[in-house]
Amino acid sequence: MKKILLLSDTHSHIDDTILKYVAQADEVWHAGDIGSFEVTDAIESLKPLRAVYGNIDDSKMRSQYPLHQRFYCEGVDVWITHIGGSPGRYNPDIRGEIKQNPPKLFICGHSHILKVMHDKKNGVLFMNPGAAGKHGFHRVCTMLRFVVDSGSIKDLEVVEFKR
Repeated sequence: MKKILLLSDTHSHIDDTILKYVAQADEVWHAGDIGSFEVTDAIESLKPLRAVYGNIDDSKMRSQYPLHQRFYCEGVDVWITHIGGSPGRYNPDIRGEIKQNPPKLFICGHSHILKVMHDKKNGVLFMNPGAAGKHGFHRVCTMLRFVVDSGSIKDLEVVEFKR
């Protein structure tokens, strides 16, 4: 069993609210637009981090983190990327792979819009945690917490906090 904190679009912002939730997780997953190594260093000082780079991340960030991460966690096939689209509107660069070899959990960021939904056509659980940073049009910062255990995803919780 692993408790996961999922965040995205920090855009160089990290604060005590985010770090409070980092401390409560077993692992932190970041779906891109990290912004600076201050964010990743602060997270990694507390918990293991899996991250991908986003469109605002510079070449140094891109050399440290991949565009895609696909891995297994507690028996769940997970794919994280930054610009992935959403069910029915996946990014054309990944649409074929999702159709031919779907993960159980597909995660992306970029939109700053919190969304969790089942893609029944492909048998995928889709998650976008919204944005945890202060830059963008969103009015409330959001993250997701959930548990991955024995091939299942459970206890999903939305974390909201003021921008």
